[in-house]
Amino acid sequence: MSSIARQSSKDKILLLAVLATAFVLPMVVTSPSTMQFLILLLFYAYLTSSWNLVGGFAGVLPLGHAAFVALGAYTSTLLYLQYGLSPWLGMLVGGVVAAVVGIIIGIPTLKMRGAYFALATIAFAEAIRVLIQNTSQVGPFNVNGPRGLLINLKGSSFAAYQFTSKASYYYIMLVLLLMVLGVTVLLMRSKLGYYLSAGGEEPEAAQALGVNVAKYKLLAMALSCFFTALAGTFYAQLMLYISPQNICGLNLSFEIAFIALIGGRGTILGPVLGALLLRPVNELTRVYLGGLLPGMHLVIFGLILVLVMIYQPRGIQEPLTRLYRRLTGGGDDQDHDQDQDTLPKAKEAVEL
Repeated sequence: MSSIARQSSKDKILLLAVLATAFVLPMVVTSPSTMQFLILLLFYAYLTSSWNLVGGFAGVLPLGHAAFVALGAYTSTLLYLQYGLSPWLGMLVGGVVAAVVGIIIGIPTLKMRGAYFALATIAFAEAIRVLIQNTSQVGPFNVNGPRGLLINLKGSSFAAYQFTSKASYYYIMLVLLLMVLGVTVLLMRSKLGYYLSAGGEEPEAAQALGVNVAKYKLLAMALSCFFTALAGTFYAQLMLYISPQNICGLNLSFEIAFIALIGGRGTILGPVLGALLLRPVNELTRVYLGGLLPGMHLVIFGLILVLVMIYQPRGIQEPLTRLYRRLTGGGDDQDHDQDQDTLPKAKEAVEL
């Protein structure tokens, strides 16, 4: 057996071990507060992985994804409260609404580069927050402005997306995370992934090869917004209360981006590793410094981000991967940056 085949077998064994541990964890963790922490850990890993579909592969830096979380949460919640539509269906409707809005916003903004695109997404997210916060009624829907929306407690009801056990929410979020990671894997191995990477790094060269960069960036934006909105519905059903302050603030948008950048955007596990590192920092900061220094966790995130960008600009995923290869005897030869051959792969995909 070759060294590559042996390393592949080790990777699969590790992956199965991690998945088994993740599925067994709720059976051994009995503390509700610990389960809530684990759920939020998966929640942020999912959000960042959804952001990664456009922020990691399309070469842009969106800083307003909290707006799509809010669109998903408010769409499903309003449909449930006003018409009794199951949040499971409302979640899909919210995802479609967010994807359409993402395309509408993406048509003009994705043509921008660097800080201009980031500033445009911040402005959009703030506009959505201010709009919701200052609106009481939209047609038949009672948005309730800054007071937010309270979801009636039904007890354990699958149709109402409510459960008395925290383990149920944990497994839902775990399945959602595995789903978006699966989409990420498919994206990285598809023509769309090559087109996005090439368009993000060298847009002029990609266009010269015949790649419609604007089209594929819009597709990535729609995918990212759709999955992000699903998290909004999940959060609403987990907390049974949403408001513009807790679901649509810039803090959430910045945190999502920070986690991806520190973990390693444009990779499969980078966002997950970032969430595993930064969410505990967030919780510890909130517990011990929240009363004295609100928002301190973002300052800490910023400091970590600066250090990572200086010493590990590709994120912590890269050195951790190298360390894993050394420990398992895989060597460093397998840890190549796939971006090195992005343009040739894009050209080959176009020719096919």
